Amino acid sequence: MSGRGARHARTRAGLAVLAACAVASGCAAADARKAVEPAPGQQPLQAPPAPDSHAGKMRTAQAARVAMAKKWRLSKPPLLAPPAPAEKPVIRARKGFEVDGQENLPPVFTTVPTKDKVVFLTIDDGSEKDPAFLKMMSDLKIPYTAFLSNYLVKDDYGYFGKMQSRGVTLNNHTLTHPYLPGLSYAGQKREICGMQNIMQKQYGERPALFRPPYGNYNRDTLRAAKSCGIKYAPIWNEEVYVDHVEWREEDRDLHPGDIILTHFRGRGEWKGTMPDMVRLLMKYVTDKGYAVARLEDYL
Repeated sequence: MSGRGARHARTRAGLAVLAACAVASGCAAADARKAVEPAPGQQPLQAPPAPDSHAGKMRTAQAARVAMAKKWRLSKPPLLAPPAPAEKPVIRARKGFEVDGQENLPPVFTTVPTKDKVVFLTIDDGSEKDPAFLKMMSDLKIPYTAFLSNYLVKDDYGYFGKMQSRGVTLNNHTLTHPYLPGLSYAGQKREICGMQNIMQKQYGERPALFRPPYGNYNRDTLRAAKSCGIKYAPIWNEEVYVDHVEWREEDRDLHPGDIILTHFRGRGEWKGTMPDMVRLLMKYVTDKGYAVARLEDYL
């Protein structure tokens, strides 16, 4: 074969090889596409979010919440409350709960005006001091507000100090838990202002919130409370026990902004423990689509 013929033959062979390679590449690309493209009706596979991405952090946080709920024997993790409102609602005395001269006195109310699907947990007196309760509320990140009576907390101020260090606001529930309307103005003032002094000494703050024992009060109660630096006198719309819930309203239901009452109680006075009460409470509010929010965030 002449030199020119040999060159033509080599060129034709090279072109054939290139064509074969192109066909092979096309087939390989098609195979690759088939490997990643979903079959009809199927969703494409996606890589899991990176651990440090927002979605990854949310997934990790939710997994931790589910695990913590399981640890404390809750069927569902507590719902997350929305951010605290930038503009606080105006708090007024509940209709029918006013006293003469109410506009200048701390309002008594059972519900915070809000459209947020939240409720507020408040706990009274201080009789039971259960370490498991502190641990449970910290683990589950459930906010609550305490109203303390000195005659019940004075044997262990430190227990409530631990509570305060975890972000719980400690408030005034009088020195000895009396029926306040049965006392003179001076007697009521001693009970309320005396507890303010104890709170200042033990916890470094004079509370802005006061709850009258049994929810009973008169004009002198609110006058005395104001003179001691009290701004609000929240009571409650529902009360939760270890085995049942009681309601103030006839509809026997939760409402946005409702204040829920319970007590520091244990087996000596209940048929269970404070963690048992929390389990009942959280099932009740979570099943109804409510989150527990921090009362002070709305005041």
